[in-house]
Amino acid sequence: MAQGTESPAGPPGGTSAGTGKGAADTSGTAAYLDRRTLRRGSAGWLLLTGLGVAYVVSGDFSGWNIGLSKGGFGGLAVAMLLMGVMYACLVFALAELSAILPTAGGGYGFARRALGTWGGFLTGTAILIEYILAPAAISLFIGDYVESLGLFGLTSSWPVYLACFAIFISIHLWGVGEALRFSLVVTAIAVAALLIFAVGAFTEFDAGRLNDIPADTTAFGSNSWLPYGLLGIWAAFPFGMWFFLGVEGVPLAAEEAKDPVRSMPKALAISLVVLVFLALITFVSATGARGADAIKEAGNPLVVALQGGGEPTVLSRFVNYAGLAGLVASFFSLVFAGSRQLFALSRAGYLPRFLSLTNRRKSPYLGLLIPGIIGFTLAAWSGNGGRMLNVAVFGATISYALMALSHIVLRRREPELPRPYRTPGGAGTSSVAFVLACSALVATFLVDRDAAFIALGVYAVALAYFAFYSRHRLVAGAPEEEFAALAAAEAELRRG
Repeated sequence: MAQGTESPAGPPGGTSAGTGKGAADTSGTAAYLDRRTLRRGSAGWLLLTGLGVAYVVSGDFSGWNIGLSKGGFGGLAVAMLLMGVMYACLVFALAELSAILPTAGGGYGFARRALGTWGGFLTGTAILIEYILAPAAISLFIGDYVESLGLFGLTSSWPVYLACFAIFISIHLWGVGEALRFSLVVTAIAVAALLIFAVGAFTEFDAGRLNDIPADTTAFGSNSWLPYGLLGIWAAFPFGMWFFLGVEGVPLAAEEAKDPVRSMPKALAISLVVLVFLALITFVSATGARGADAIKEAGNPLVVALQGGGEPTVLSRFVNYAGLAGLVASFFSLVFAGSRQLFALSRAGYLPRFLSLTNRRKSPYLGLLIPGIIGFTLAAWSGNGGRMLNVAVFGATISYALMALSHIVLRRREPELPRPYRTPGGAGTSSVAFVLACSALVATFLVDRDAAFIALGVYAVALAYFAFYSRHRLVAGAPEEEFAALAAAEAELRRG
């Protein structure tokens, strides 16, 4: 057992094997883990690919366009390119790591072996911030869509938030296979709508509209393509991320995947290719159809792009409804991701252990219900979806930097570790992801300083809990902890 861990059958604050006193109760460990088991073999590469696209697809319908108000078309284009490179490098690194350790811990599990318990907790907490805040924000956007479309005669959106969490969490409780198939269908509808939108928008395309935002002559390096200057590129980083934000969550399904060693790298690669294609056609067609200045602050930029005369068209109404499908797909998949990260951290003792209990259908019911309650409360109380998404982006960038660093450390410290899939470019690839992730982290302060400090405050509370309580009560039998303990034992043998 690793230092600072205990048998789940032992008493609170129980004996650590690192002290040389006592040993793990293997029967107790088996019983503990039996109550915390996911349904294995439920998702093949197609469902995993659908999950990767579902995480992100709502970002194509709205949000990215605000980057035009920060950097203009040229600034957002460069930001999107750099963030695309960051995600590509990160995805290649995660494909290797997930093939080494195909468990529900995802980024936490990778960082746990490379960076120790503190690194694992820091990474897992950052991922949780992203995957708990983002669904809450998206539920607000769904409510706005439903209200603006006049559906169900609603004049207030909070019943929509409640329905989102209640209905979609119920589907997740039914089972992971059923949940991912539902997600795939909704995602396919959203992707089809984006393709139809692009065809319609390109019929109105005018390259002169791409750079119609007046240049700020006081900004350094400003011109028609970079109206807010060179600094505008950096300020647009968080919005360039919206075309890809969430795809890194695919490894969280590894423990429930069929042949994860092969299916996980394949799903990650295909997801990224699809997302890059959708990002390019959506960004260029929407901006060229209506103009960067017209859509830069629109809540529904694709609809605005199609309504040149200001009046709704058949196609704009279709895209409006399809945008709701995109939001549902992302909401649904992010709820899944948050529950699996919470499950893994709880199973290993970093968070209260009862949160990792699973029901008869092998779904972590408390890991779904409690974040759902938190998300609904935040949505109903705050009503500020943009602020919550900015907090989520801040958490995401921290996790990206730590996951990339984990890949670098493991490549250099454990070159002999069996790697069924190897990242092209090795540590050089993950180094690029690390540098760009750190740059994106700093850029969040340029966009929303309050959101960054809110995320840091949540981090501080979580770290206090870990420092004073949970780090002394980790569960050695959890897969991610055993993986790290094996590395420690091997290092000890080499030193001996």
